[in-house]
Amino acid sequence: MGKGGSGKTTLAALFARHLAQQHVPLLAIDADINQHLAVALGAGQDEAALLPALGDHLDEIKEHLRGDNPRIASAAAMLKTTPPGAGSRLVGVGDGNPIYDRLVRPVGGVRLAVTGPFAVDDLGVACYHSKVGAVELLLNHMLDGPGEYAVVDMTAGADSFASGLFTRFDLTFLVCEPTVRSVGVYRQYTGYARDHGVRVAVVGNKVDDADDVAFLRDEVGDDLLGWIGRSAFVKAAERGRHLPIGDLEAGNAEALRTMRAALDGCGKDWPRYAAQAAEFHTRNATAWGNARAGADLTAQIDPDFVLQPATVAAH
Repeated sequence: MGKGGSGKTTLAALFARHLAQQHVPLLAIDADINQHLAVALGAGQDEAALLPALGDHLDEIKEHLRGDNPRIASAAAMLKTTPPGAGSRLVGVGDGNPIYDRLVRPVGGVRLAVTGPFAVDDLGVACYHSKVGAVELLLNHMLDGPGEYAVVDMTAGADSFASGLFTRFDLTFLVCEPTVRSVGVYRQYTGYARDHGVRVAVVGNKVDDADDVAFLRDEVGDDLLGWIGRSAFVKAAERGRHLPIGDLEAGNAEALRTMRAALDGCGKDWPRYAAQAAEFHTRNATAWGNARAGADLTAQIDPDFVLQPATVAAH
């Protein structure tokens, strides 16, 4: 995530292509209101416009994920925050399931799902976060393991906090230009995120020289993980000429390897992950979900279920 225009989508595409080159289980998701990840991965504009949208199939996604969970009366009763419980269907990163079969497509060698654009019919009557809710549901029900990667291009700035989606990641890479405005977004984001134990690593972008690096170090300190320098490779992609990822400049490729190493070093605290899901589901249920459903949707929380390999095997 990061400030609008900071290079979030560029970095998401570079990192996804870097991982795909190594043939690891990978799913990329475009959850930005500006849907540009497909094009950044190499799709033409017409091809990108034809990709199926998660947000258009939210009811089907809910129906699949609820399975025969007795705590969920119907797909219509599910919120974007509804956590899994006994009987729920889970998804992996690279497994086959009806959701992926219908809504995930290969783009530039990367398996990609998109939330879909904010359409004309949505103007004035809908919230983009209703579309992003499909991503939150998927991640709430995703059982991923070491060496498997879900890379999500998030919407800009503090919009990420409009739901519990910001807690669903092992590591958030915050893209930061060497500017006061970009650093301001970093401070705002970390101020919210760290109250919830969210890990944040800063990746500088559009870095020209040692002064840029020094500025970022002064402003973000030890959070600075690495940086992407000005890149002829990226410029070519922005002009529609997508080169093999192996042609990326050595220093920028090293930054991607550093990102993967940092991510691989993050242990997953499954009980905390479940507790955060329950917290935000409770918030949504009490704020508006219960009134809409005419029922107490906090009862959807299964207190004995923690999404982790051992619990799933036991069920």
